[in-house]
Amino acid sequence: MDDRHNLLDTIANAFVPIHPDGYKFVAIGAIATLFLFLFAPTLGWLCALGTVFCAYFFRDPERVTPDRPGLVVSAADGKVSAVVEDAMAPRELALGTATLTRISVFLSVFDVHIVRAPVGGKIIHSAYVHGAFLNAELDKASEENERQAFVIETKSGVKIGVVLIAGLVARRIVPFVGDGDSLEAGQRMGLIRFGSRVDLYLPPDTDTLAEIGQTAIAGETVLAHLAGEAKGRA
Repeated sequence: MDDRHNLLDTIANAFVPIHPDGYKFVAIGAIATLFLFLFAPTLGWLCALGTVFCAYFFRDPERVTPDRPGLVVSAADGKVSAVVEDAMAPRELALGTATLTRISVFLSVFDVHIVRAPVGGKIIHSAYVHGAFLNAELDKASEENERQAFVIETKSGVKIGVVLIAGLVARRIVPFVGDGDSLEAGQRMGLIRFGSRVDLYLPPDTDTLAEIGQTAIAGETVLAHLAGEAKGRA
């Protein structure tokens, strides 16, 4: 009996859940695949591959977030594309004119696109900005692209800016949270469909651990440590 349960657990763990936002896309793809197989098998196979990729894109794996004071974890899966020590926060964050540290993580279409809270705290401000769909790796994408911005205030009063930026392929940002919501570090905040970028704006005295080119995992990879809080690395 134990062996049977172990086998079932192994099989279950092999399948990563799909986020509910992806159900309709997978369902449409599956229906289209069945229809095409009846009349054009070659197109049916192509549609089947597209449906499988869609399910893969909307995967939503569980994450284990380090629970230590002052840690800032990555909000997104992908590659650290920029670490800027003297960045200006976009106007929609309403964080003033002081220079901040910006850490950018670029998500390819092959990365998990669920965005998670980099710190625990309360959302004290949010704003959606219509914009273009430039390549998210471009620096000007932070000012010109469609984006969703949040400001999270930690229990110690530190304000962190989180900006979800649509990219060349991404055409929709889906927030899961809003003003007044309390978050745990690593909690799901939103979803960006099909390629994008997430920027974190941190206080200038933050101890930055992120390096350009580094692979980041949302909710797990530690990118920085907030000054004045107990040290911890993961």
